[in-house]
Amino acid sequence: VQLQASGGGLVQVGGSLRLSCAASGRTISSGVMGWFRQAPGKEREFVAGFTWTGTPYYEVSVKGRFTTSRDNDKNTVYLDLNSLKVEDTAVYYCAYRSGPVGKYNYWGQGTQVTVSS
Repeated sequence: VQLQASGGGLVQVGGSLRLSCAASGRTISSGVMGWFRQAPGKEREFVAGFTWTGTPYYEVSVKGRFTTSRDNDKNTVYLDLNSLKVEDTAVYYCAYRSGPVGKYNYWGQGTQVTVSS
């Protein structure tokens, strides 16, 4: 599976961005997609994703501000980032795993999101 993330950029506090992750080689509906981020000097952390049955769920700090969705026809998942905070600054990655549980097998290259005050 190849994952291509895009949509990052520089935005001010309170602004919005939409990240996209286009998949090829396998349909996203055949597995589980997730979004992660890694800030400078910090561990990579889970942000949002889908359960095996397709229900989105979120890390607590982004719940209510971020929304993930997917378009199976385009084989693409999205992450809408709203009400951005400086602490949301990170490289954002999309990832795929082929089973309902376990580690994510495939990762995109990451897209930088920078939130300025």
